[in-house]
Amino acid sequence: MSQVPYFVPRAPYAEDPFKSKGRRFQEDESRTRTPFARDRDRIIHTSAFRRLKEKTQVFVAHEGDNFRTRLTHSLEVAQVARSLATALGLDSDLAETIALGHDLGHPPFGHAGEDELEIQMREYGGFDHNVQTFRVVTELEHRYPDFLGLNLTWETLEGIIKHNGPVTNKLGKPSWKAISKYDNEYELGLDSWASAEAQVAALADDIAYNNHDVDDGVTAGLFTLDELMDVPLIGPILFAVKSERPDLDPRLTHLEAIRRMIGAMIDDVMGETLQRAAATGVQSADDVRGLDHALVAFSPDMAEDLARLRSFLYERMYRHWRVNRTRSQARRILGEMFALFLKEPEVLPTYWFAKSQNRDEAGRARVVCDYIAGMTDRFAIEEHRKLFHLDVWN
Repeated sequence: MSQVPYFVPRAPYAEDPFKSKGRRFQEDESRTRTPFARDRDRIIHTSAFRRLKEKTQVFVAHEGDNFRTRLTHSLEVAQVARSLATALGLDSDLAETIALGHDLGHPPFGHAGEDELEIQMREYGGFDHNVQTFRVVTELEHRYPDFLGLNLTWETLEGIIKHNGPVTNKLGKPSWKAISKYDNEYELGLDSWASAEAQVAALADDIAYNNHDVDDGVTAGLFTLDELMDVPLIGPILFAVKSERPDLDPRLTHLEAIRRMIGAMIDDVMGETLQRAAATGVQSADDVRGLDHALVAFSPDMAEDLARLRSFLYERMYRHWRVNRTRSQARRILGEMFALFLKEPEVLPTYWFAKSQNRDEAGRARVVCDYIAGMTDRFAIEEHRKLFHLDVWN
């Protein structure tokens, strides 16, 4: 029996790529792609995107080939975002594009690397990975002769910097100075919510990392299926899988539970979002921006369950002694390199040394920070060895 093709009518509040507010620098439109699809392709072709393949999600890249990296995480977020946007009648290209680009500014070694760069840059303007992502796509990637960055559409830029909501409360932070400066030159409406597609990308991030962190935690032996039985959301799903399929081995049991948990979270977002859309009567993308709350969201019950799941993961995974040990090593590596490069910029590679010249100390620190933030885990480890061990030849 043939099935009816899956089709959802376009929502009235979806972004229309052919009504985009355009790009900061005028360009001819692509003959084969919508503006948002073109943005996606530009992100995929960046050096920053390729380097995500060896940047930590939770486990440092060399700890095992089966754990998520920033690249595989970004791909999973993009897959969830595209599916969810399609199911809600939104522009799936825009949601996917924002999802693919949301972590481009993450430094090596995950949150440990971010924490260390925040400390090192405290006196020099600060560091924030969201701001770094924005700087990657507007300044640091230089692939085109007529402008710095990728010259992405207004809607993609808006989604990258404020997919979690308005950011005006952050503009006073030194680390957000670059955003304030850019907004003064090219206004992004930082005081409003972003598009529904950007909000989908933000929720897709939550869905992806909560599920794959459970998967990676079990795979790494940091906790067992039995220990998950009392954890909200995953516990009842595990119980159902074991009851329905007692013949499954532990590996397939936990994979089936993860699959069902992803489905449960997506169903919850869809139900809550459609309910909010009906209650608010939004009829355009600008109506979405004009709301005083998110349109795309988890239900209160799901949000509570996820908070308790994250508490479990924080205790049993993110602060596990094995992870802590790696975090400690990672922070020492980045801290020692930062101090050396700032004191002796002549040991920087030629391109970065040239960028560091004719700047004050804060300017040199930003160049050093940009260099380190762009490193992969593996490159940072090797660069540190070359700098601090005489037995390693360059």
